Formats: sequence, structure tokens, C-alpha cells
Amino acid sequence: MLDTRPLLMVSDFPALKRRKLETLQVNLGYLCNLSCTHCHVGAGPTRTELMDEDTIADVLEFIRLHDVRQLDLTGGAPEMNPLFRSLVREARRLGVSVIDRCNLTVLLEPGQEDLAEFLASEGVEVVASLPCYAEQNVDSQRGKGVYERSIEALKRLNELGYGQPGGALKLSLVYNPGGPHLPPSQAQLEADYKRELLERHGIRFNDLFVITNMPITRFGSVLLSKGQFYDYMTLLKSNFSDENKASVMCRTLLSVDWQGRVYDCDFNQMLDMPLIATDHERPRLKDLLQSDLEGKPIAVADHCYGCTAGQGSSCGGAL
Repeated sequence: MLDTRPLLMVSDFPALKRRKLETLQVNLGYLCNLSCTHCHVGAGPTRTELMDEDTIADVLEFIRLHDVRQLDLTGGAPEMNPLFRSLVREARRLGVSVIDRCNLTVLLEPGQEDLAEFLASEGVEVVASLPCYAEQNVDSQRGKGVYERSIEALKRLNELGYGQPGGALKLSLVYNPGGPHLPPSQAQLEADYKRELLERHGIRFNDLFVITNMPITRFGSVLLSKGQFYDYMTLLKSNFSDENKASVMCRTLLSVDWQGRVYDCDFNQMLDMPLIATDHERPRLKDLLQSDLEGKPIAVADHCYGCTAGQGSSCGGAL
């Protein structure tokens, strides 16, 4: 796979500083039942990296000491880590809200038949990737048959109360563009998604998060192989919006990889850009148990233009 990291490190992106920590985003491993073309993690069925029990213990200890109120679980498919359910149970016991970044199809995998019921019983918020409401577009990005299985999974979540008006179980969908361009207006696309999914399949959901593709890992490699990398970077930089800097996720989020190493965001994690707001050269979560990171600098590079271009982009959608 072609590496865009050397092309991103020399950057004129403006300096950023951290604010009060609100969200701990934890990557439970790169194992996934899908291999999506836009995946910035490079996850897939042959990956073996999974967070172990000791590191999960560090996650829970950090949550207790820092009064973290939101645990955001990612992968790969985070649910494919055998320790996923025990982590969710303990975090909920501590009163922490939990987000599961779900690819939907994992709910239909052998051995996961009761996963949707588990998520509902624990009150877990589901943030589910669905790059389009049309079958052809989804299958071209994620593999043949993924759309059909995603719709089946969404119907199951709806039956359990997810995404229903006035309900307590929140279901959000995530849109990524299929190529090297900025996503459309989040508000307009959300309206389109809600209309089309309801009319075609009777499916309801709460919010749509529109996320810009990052020029890193698998997507970055595709850009390089097609000769589109420099044009895409020009697109991001020419659409830079200074006001988006105030809301980028790295200001209030801490990202943890499957080995417990710490980063300012998930994208920095994939680029192996360690947290610089500490004296540790390659800090792990257990090194920060007594640390206050508020006001400390954030590691930036050219990919940060992806979060600040146009309407802005974060794990919670447009800024």
C-alpha cells in the first residue's frame, strides 16, 4: 500500500491547543468483516491486532480518574474484539455514555446474532456507516451484498427502538464520499437519506454525520495510485475555513490505539503521530493517568485540512 505520510508531515496548518477532555475514543483493533475502499484504518478480515485485557483495564482506570463522560468505540469492527461486551458493561456501570461505531453487517455475523439486543439493553448509541442510501453506491465502496445486509441490520435496530421519534436509543448514520471530493451539505443530505430510507425500506434514524475522506492509509494509497493525491490536497486547502478550528474533535478528544498508545485523534493514530502534549516520547494511556492535558499543543499536519475544509468534518459530522 502506498504511504502518504511523508507527503503530509511538512505542513503550514495553524497551531491548535487542547481544551477540557470530554471523549475517550478507543480503537479495539483492526479486525473487521469488511474491507471498505474509504477505510482510513485499513481494517479487514485478515487483521489480527486486538486490544488485550490489560489495556482495557487501563482504559477503565483512566475513565474513573478523569471523569470521562463519553466512550467512543471504534475499529475495525469494535464488536469483533472478544472483550467488547465486558468493556461496554463496565463503562455503563460507571455511568459513561457509550458510542459503538458499527458497520451494521457485523450484527449479522455468526456468533453476533444477539449483538443488537445487547447494544439496546445497555443503551449504547449506534453510529453506523452507510455511505449512500442507494445499493449500487454502497456495494461499490464496501463489497457486494453489503447494502442488503445493512438494511436488514437497520430494520433490526429499528425494531428494538433505535432511531424512533422520541425514543431513548439513538441511531446515527455516517456518509463518506465515494471519491476525491468534499461531501455535500449535511442538512440536505440528511433530509434525502431520511426520505429515501423511509420510503424504500421503512427505516428511521436520528442524525446523519457527513465526514470528509482523509488522504491517509487505504484512501490515501488509492489517491496516489490514481494520480489524484495532489489535486485532492489542493481541494482541501483551497476550502480551508478558519472558523472550523474552534470545533475540531482533537480539542476535546483523546484517541487510544489497540496497544494503549495515545494520539490527538484517530487520523493521527493512523499516521503514527503520537500525542505531543506530554513529556513521554510515545505515551500510553497508563502514562497519563495523573496528567491534565488541557491547554497543551496538538500534533498537526496537512491531513488536518480535511477536518477544516468546507463545512468541516469530525466524528460527529459537519462542524
